[in-house]
Amino acid sequence: MYRIVGRREMAGGDIILNEIDAPKIARIAQPGQFVILRANVLGERIPMTMADINPEKGTITIIFHVVGRSTALFKTLRVGDSYLNVAGPLGRPTEVGFAGTAICVGGGTGLAVLYPIAKKLKSLGNRVVSIIGARTAELVILREEMAAVSDELLICTDDGSLGRKALVTELLMEALQKETPGLVVAIGPVPMMKLVSDITRPRHIKTIVSLNPIMIDGTGMCGSCRVEVGKETKLACVDGPEFDGHQVNYELLMARLSAFHEEEREALLAHGEEEVHKCRMKEGLLEEERE
Repeated sequence: MYRIVGRREMAGGDIILNEIDAPKIARIAQPGQFVILRANVLGERIPMTMADINPEKGTITIIFHVVGRSTALFKTLRVGDSYLNVAGPLGRPTEVGFAGTAICVGGGTGLAVLYPIAKKLKSLGNRVVSIIGARTAELVILREEMAAVSDELLICTDDGSLGRKALVTELLMEALQKETPGLVVAIGPVPMMKLVSDITRPRHIKTIVSLNPIMIDGTGMCGSCRVEVGKETKLACVDGPEFDGHQVNYELLMARLSAFHEEEREALLAHGEEEVHKCRMKEGLLEEERE
């Protein structure tokens, strides 16, 4: 059993932070890796990248958005309650070094994944410029944490309630007009990561993205998390979850991610909750980059 020792509700309770007692995992886990959690014997196995790792306390931190039946079940857990299973660390750690200037672009709950990577980049002596955004101000999580590991922090929201009224990709294009970084890291909705990769590709800027395809066992046995990278089939659980953003087949990834949307919606309705989120990136609000 893996006890919850800290809990925080964000974004009106739709986004939950859990700090979990898991000393064996915390001792060896690295930024970029993930764990698979199960709430109880009837629960699904849900993969989540660790937002923070504290080997001294023996804890790991996850942040999740309540979007389905399993995350709705996770939300019911309080401090003192326990997850039945937490398996990990899984996946490959983030492979970054000194890049000079690194631009970290995060959207929505992708910030939970981006934060430990930005923190590592800063610890390696890089100048870190972070661009973070969400639909509304209350959905922009980890602002103070990202500010602490960034030399420059740019914030935007779809409705203008915090920072600029813009998309993170618009702020990225503005930043690239001022300087050429050695690395761009983009984590968030797939359409956003695709657009970031489209922007950096012609500039030949190394770009890392973190993928979240459907996953079951986390060990490469089931093959459900397969993605196409560089025209080769990769398994996100053992080859990733981070990949070269310029090599990912995003169309195939988005098709696979949408395969069970109706079943997920029905399961959530049966649980008594429904939340529908729409990503503006899918509306084609950002046209082809113009020089």
